[in-house]
Formats: sequence, C-alpha cells, structure tokens
Amino acid sequence: MGNDPGRRGSKVNKSESSRVNRPLTGIAFKVVSVTVFVAMSSLIKAAGPLPAGQIVFFRSFFAMLPILAFLGFRQELRTAFHTKRPLNHIARGMVGVTAMGLGFFALTRLPLPEAITLNYAQPLLVVVFSSIILGETIRFYRWSAVVVGLIGVCIISWPKLTLFGAGAGMGNDEMLGVIAAIVGAAVSALAMIVVRSLVHTERTGTIVLWFSLTSTVLALCTYPLGWSALTFQQAALLIIAGCCGGLGQLLMTEAYRYAEASTVAPFEYTSMIFGLAVGYYLFGDVPTIHMLVGGLIVVGAGIFIIWRERQLGLERRAVRQVAPSQA
Repeated sequence: MGNDPGRRGSKVNKSESSRVNRPLTGIAFKVVSVTVFVAMSSLIKAAGPLPAGQIVFFRSFFAMLPILAFLGFRQELRTAFHTKRPLNHIARGMVGVTAMGLGFFALTRLPLPEAITLNYAQPLLVVVFSSIILGETIRFYRWSAVVVGLIGVCIISWPKLTLFGAGAGMGNDEMLGVIAAIVGAAVSALAMIVVRSLVHTERTGTIVLWFSLTSTVLALCTYPLGWSALTFQQAALLIIAGCCGGLGQLLMTEAYRYAEASTVAPFEYTSMIFGLAVGYYLFGDVPTIHMLVGGLIVVGAGIFIIWRERQLGLERRAVRQVAPSQA
C-alpha cells in the first residue's frame, strides 16, 4: 500500500550525506508512514464492503490534498505536473489503479493482518519481473529467497483456497479475497517496474501527483458499474483514509530522503505487527497459525532480499571506486 521512489539527479546527490548521517530520522519517518498506511487500511475496512472502484476514487482524490499542500509549502506546485512523458504516467496509473482496486477488494474480504501480509508478495515478485522484463541478473541467493517467500504466501493462502470446508458465504468471499490479494501484489510489482523507468527523468512529486490524478479519473469511470450510496460515517471514513494515503506517501518519501533504502525498507514489515494489533482489537481478527508461520517466512525472505541488495550495492560501489584508480 504503498512505495514511492526517492528523487533522482542533483537534488538526490546533494542529500546523500544527510541520508547516511541521519538514519534514525529516516527510520522514524518510515515507521510513522507505515502506521499511517495501516490506519488508512483500517478506515477502509471499517467503511464496509464497498465497490473497489469507489474506494479507489476516494483514496486517490483525497490523497492529493496533503500532497498539494506540501508542494505548495515548498513552492513546487507550479511545476509539479510538468512532464515530457505523460503516456508513461498514464500507463503507470492504469497498472497502479488495477493493483489498488484488487488490494482494496481483498481488504474488504479478508482479516486485516492477512490482507496486509499477502501484500508482502510484491517485493518478491519485483525480483521475478526485474529478471524477466528488465533483464536484471538475479543469482542463486535471491532466487532462493523468492521461492521460500512464495512458499510462505502459499502457507497463508492454502486454508482460504482449499475447496474443502469452504461454505457458500464467508468462505467464498475469503477465497476471492486471497486471489485478489495475490493478483494485486503481482500487478503492483509490475507498477514498480514502470516506476523504475520513470524515476530516471521524473521528480517524486510529479510521479505521485500524476498517479493520483490518473487513478482518480479511472476510478470515476467505474461509476456506471454501480457505486453504493454512502452514509455520512462511510463517507467520512473514506475521506480520512484518502488523506492518510497522501500523508503516508509524503512521510515515506521523506524516509528515503534521510536514510538509504536498505536501512529503512525492512521497517515496512512493522505493518504486520500493527495489522495484528488493530485487526484483533478493532475487528476481532484472531491470527491463524497458517498466517503467523507463512507471514514470518515471507517477512524473512523479504528482509533477506533487502540485505542481499545492500551487499550487491556495496560491491558495485567498491568496484566503481577502484576502477578510476586503475585507469
């Protein structure tokens, strides 16, 4: 629910030292952003089983409010929408809104901890798609972590996917929720591949605003398919959830500004802890043994991939530093 890339170019280079020297600040921003995103998911779940397109509209439209306010405060509002790659942004929006809709559908059909944990399949699938689409070299260690992590996903999903004992009511709803969560994680991984191509030329604010605008328009197109009449409470929950989404994106961006990605990324998994607590106390969701065991496996695999990426980054940096001296 949620991974904005940091800025590229000269502005990033100027802030490299601050990121390295202020890791605790970056971690603090990351943990707060994770908390805000869990709050967003909880508010959406509390609003009830509404059409996914309707939820996406509120999430996207009202997310722009804190983002625009932040850019206005930084006097970057006039150039925020400027881009030479509008079609790429629209493509990213189409893929992203599909992932978001599937994720929200799963959220309204599954216990909160399971919906959050199944989304952890996304970074595993990013590794797979990076190899297939971008041609990146993925060696044995990371492939092994991906396989182990996907086994964890299967452990979480199996009780919901099995046809034995699944009734006509909640059982089928949860089965559809699991399928939506897994497919949504895969589509979200594809969206991250598109973002990787955008960050080379686009600013973070531009990417976030274009995505919010595109997903708002696309979600609005689902209105003829039938939106639910909202109570005042449901509308309030969705509006606050949308604002939380925009605030979470800003906080996450700041986290990567003050610390390296490999430092703050593992703290994404604190959402599992928050999700367990909120799910239990607010929604009465008691975690199953399958969810706990599978979740720990997925989290362990994800952290290993992050650690491996950091090691490879250090090796590449060392090679670049040695190469000029040998020239």
